Amino acid sequence: MEIHNEKEHFSDVLIIGGGLAGLCSAIDISSNGLTVVLIEKEAYPRHKVCGEYVSNETLPYLSSLGIDPFDLGAVRIDELDFSVPGEDPLRSSLPLGGFGISRFTLDHALFVRAKEKGASIIKDQVEKIDFKDDKFLTRTKKGSLFSSRFVIGAYGKRSILDKKLDREFIRKKSSYVAVKAHYQGNYPENLVGLYNFEGGYCGVSNVEGNRLNVCYIVDYRVFQQYKSLDGFQEAMLNSNKDLNDVLVNSKMVFERPLSISQISFDDKELLVDHVLMCGDSAGLIHPLCGNGMGMAIGAARLVSEVILSYFNGKLKTREEVEKQYVKLWNQNFKSRLRAGRALALLLRNYRTTSFLLPVLKSFPAVLKRVISATHGKSALTV
Repeated sequence: MEIHNEKEHFSDVLIIGGGLAGLCSAIDISSNGLTVVLIEKEAYPRHKVCGEYVSNETLPYLSSLGIDPFDLGAVRIDELDFSVPGEDPLRSSLPLGGFGISRFTLDHALFVRAKEKGASIIKDQVEKIDFKDDKFLTRTKKGSLFSSRFVIGAYGKRSILDKKLDREFIRKKSSYVAVKAHYQGNYPENLVGLYNFEGGYCGVSNVEGNRLNVCYIVDYRVFQQYKSLDGFQEAMLNSNKDLNDVLVNSKMVFERPLSISQISFDDKELLVDHVLMCGDSAGLIHPLCGNGMGMAIGAARLVSEVILSYFNGKLKTREEVEKQYVKLWNQNFKSRLRAGRALALLLRNYRTTSFLLPVLKSFPAVLKRVISATHGKSALTV
């Protein structure tokens, strides 16, 4: 859909951002007879920096959207390997389990499905959002103008739009850098690995196509001590033998790793000038929890639920929609984010983690409770 003029185009719902949260919302809302416009600045398919492990709690909702990850080649994962330097790794079953699938494949499948359900997906970039007379006017970089009853902000971890909306978290510098690449190697199919090193940790798991996704996050203050990405990775490998064993026996299939910086795990507002924030725009859980993709998909379900409740008359006013969304989001995700921050604080110091690992080995139920604290059940509370 190409729209590049000053004519005002109307939709019931406008979604900014075409990642997991935005696409799932577009499918859900369009499937229920409402008009949806989704604006995404990048083309599909594409790779993104992401751990690419998804909790099984998302499967019922994905199925309701017409998406079966296993038809796309997703790999079932039910065990965790937890490793810190100088200690034997801890192997544990995952209470709920999950699957590995690349963003390249999953996002593209959702994109195709959203178009099939009637959503208009536009390659453009939002520059300004105004709320007046109980409706939104949204202007894009290419000069298009859209009016809508609701706007969902699902544009990711950090955007120039956050600055224009004067969001509090964007005023602070974040010290995290994340790097991701795909490899070919021999790694247990049902396993997700979490490998600790000074200043950060690395996640390893299989995705479709016999590919191994390797994604690590590190404090920038540690990262900047090295002259290059290669120099840092060599030091990281030298500090954790288990991770070294994985990567020296694997071959990178990307020309170069992908990286992003300025990743913020601070609290974010769920409502900004009546825009309903969703996915990473609403809150980002530390990747060590393995549930960022699951939260984005789950948040799409919640925001779609409240918007549909407005249009079918169950919720009468915008205020009721906003209050219900905040209530549901906090009910499902707030404690997970808190647990994720606590875990990340421990893993930033691998000496502390080395002390805790023998305790977890002696009391395996503790680790399972920690894992459960960062995940939901088989379905969200709505």
